Formats: sequence, structure tokens, C-alpha cells
Amino acid sequence: MKFTTALRSSSVRWAGPAVLLLAALYYMTGETAPPSQYHHWAPAIVSAPLMTLYALAYAAAAGLGVWESGRLRKAHIWESLPSRSRYRVAANILLPVVIPSWAVLLLPPAISLARSGTAPTLDSLRLPLMGMLVVVCHAIAGFALGSVLPRLIAAPVVAVVDWIAVAFTRATEPYWLRHVSGQFSDIGFGEVPRLVSLAAPVLLAGGVAVGLLLLWLPLGPRVLRGVLAFGVAAVGVLGAQHLARDWPHDPPMATGQAPMDCSGVKPRVCVARVASGNLDRAQREASRTLSTLRAAGVPVAAPDQIADIYNGPTAAGPGDRVWRMNIMTADRPHEVGYQVMVRALKFRCAEVPLVRARSVWLWGATRTGQVDMYQERRRNEGVTPESRQIESQVSDQVRDVLDLSQAAQRTWIRSNLDSCSKNATGSTA
Repeated sequence: MKFTTALRSSSVRWAGPAVLLLAALYYMTGETAPPSQYHHWAPAIVSAPLMTLYALAYAAAAGLGVWESGRLRKAHIWESLPSRSRYRVAANILLPVVIPSWAVLLLPPAISLARSGTAPTLDSLRLPLMGMLVVVCHAIAGFALGSVLPRLIAAPVVAVVDWIAVAFTRATEPYWLRHVSGQFSDIGFGEVPRLVSLAAPVLLAGGVAVGLLLLWLPLGPRVLRGVLAFGVAAVGVLGAQHLARDWPHDPPMATGQAPMDCSGVKPRVCVARVASGNLDRAQREASRTLSTLRAAGVPVAAPDQIADIYNGPTAAGPGDRVWRMNIMTADRPHEVGYQVMVRALKFRCAEVPLVRARSVWLWGATRTGQVDMYQERRRNEGVTPESRQIESQVSDQVRDVLDLSQAAQRTWIRSNLDSCSKNATGSTA
């Protein structure tokens, strides 16, 4: 049977539109953030719509596989074509079955990429390709079940059970269950799924699929084939579980993968290339802020690099050598400078009285010309009678400090940064 003939006679004619309609509904209702939020990072844009579509794709492939296999069994195809390879016949029938499931995994990401004006990359193809391989495995499993079960009952039951088995792993423990199911969560900017993360679900589904295919070997007794098939399937399942058993909530990811542009020295400011329009201004703000604070007596050493927090860890250096800040979305003047100022005013203890902490920040903002940014941060926290009273105390204290000599201010800031207390600040900078 030619592919075109198989396609015309396949259940895909009536099931394909229904599957694609469901995929469209999942896409529209599952989109919680616009594609522009991902800053043109193609892997993140692709992963977002797929998060709710894996289970649908696998269930559709398994259910249609059952239906097509039952149709062949009812038509006595296996008895009428003894000279043809069973694998070839099955492949010819299953190819139309997997096409709508592949479309479920390819069309929504393509639409999101087009909406955001982002070109696909090789890294962004990792998740769809993993899903496409698992789809084939689910179709093979459904085809095997359809050869022994009545299709009218088995097809919907297998589809529903398959969907539940995959979709519900997102909310179950242990975590390895979700990692081997073929279900993947969304990813962040600069992240790429590691190949081992994609290998686990392919290993499990592939082991079961290959085991089922071995049952059709024309050589050897049926018992031997059954033992061989069970062994291959067990190796796949146990191997996948062994890979993923110690993974936390999120599978292994490669971070810091987005192309970066950098500017300046001491500090060298680095930001993702897609958001590097304000890079030079950010570097000047950081350098000027550090110089001003150092001249005012703040004991701060310039970091080797200031990198964007969105792009994850880099190999530039640990601790105080690399500062991580929100640079990509800091598109207004003084935003980067204010973050650098807060980071430079480092308290020796993590818990500092609220008035003292805010006094230090307001003093630093005043010395570096960023009072407006400080006041905006306080307004964003919410204005209450209590907060007004606290800010009044802070303003009075800072006004008195600014009237002191440079040497006295230097002593004041070092004393406040070095002192400790058990009372938390209760505020963010």
C-alpha cells in the first residue's frame, strides 16, 4: 500500500482535525505570558506552548495506533500478505498516524516564534525532536495493543490512560516520574535542556517500543522472543529511572547559553545581545557609582564583571568577582546604577534594622544622585502610615549625616555596614 493510499484510508482524515483543534484550544488557554517576555530566546519561546501539549500528542498517537492496528486485524491483512514484512506494513500505516501528533508539537511553537519575530535555532529544536521520537514510540505501543484488543473500546481507553499517565506526572512525586514521562516544563532565558534530560524519556519509551517490535521477529520460538522483548523493555525502563532518579524538580539544564555583549573594564558589564542597546550607559552608571561610593569611604572593591541575572551562571568567576543584576529590563537611566549602589553597600550581617538599612541606602542614593530611584522603590512597596513614619525617621537621620564632614560620614557608613542585629530589615532595596 502506498503512503498516499494509506493516508486516504487512515483515521487521520477525521481524527486529525479534532486533534489539531484540541491543540489550538490548549495553546490559547495555556498561554500565560506573551512570547515577547522571553526576550527572543527561541528555546524558551518553543518550550512554553509545548508544556501543555506533550500529553495530547502522545495520547493521540497511541489511540490512533490502536485504531489502525485493529482495522488491519479486522481486515485480515496479516493473513493475506504473508510475504510482506510486518514492519513495513506497520510503518506505512503508522506514518499518517504520527503526522497530526507531530503537528501538535511543531505548529504552536512555530506560531509563537512567528508572533515574537524570533528565528528558530538548533537548540530550540531539542524539545520538539524529543517529543517527536516519543510520539513514534507511543504510536508503536498503541499499534501493538490494537493487534490484540477490540479497537472500539481500546482506542479511547488507551488514549485517555496515556494522557493521564503523562499529564499527571507534573504534579506527582518522586520527581523522576515526570522526567521520564516525556513531559517537560518551560525553561528560562539562556537555558537549554541538556541531552541527558532528553535521553531519559526517549530511553523509556524507546525501550518499550523496541521490545514490542521484537515480538514480531520471524526467527526463533515465541517464548524466546518474549523473553528478549521483556529484557529490552526492562533495560529501557530501568535505565531511564536510573538516569533521572536523583534529579530535583527541574531536570539538568545548560545555563548561560545566550550570546552576550560586554563593555568596559573593572567592572566589565555583560548583557544578552538581544538587550544590549543600553549596554554602554549601564557600564558608565556602574563605574561612576562605584567610584563615587569609594571616594565617599565605602569599602568596596570593583567586581571583575557585572552580568545579567537572567542568563544564569557563567564561568567568569564566583562570589564578589561577579555581580549578578537585572540589566536586561533596566532600560531607564539610574536603574543599573541604583542596583550597583545597593550591592556595593554590603552589610556584614544579613539581618539589619529597617531604619538603619534604609538610611544607608538613602545616603548612598543621595551621594550617587539616585534619590528618585530610591523613592520609587519605596512607593512600589506600598505607602502606609507606618511606612511614612519610617521614611520620616530615615530622612531626618540621613539629613543629619549629610551635614557632617566627609571624615565623619566615612566613619558613619563603615560603622553601619559593620554592625549586626537580630532584627530583620523587612524591606527590599
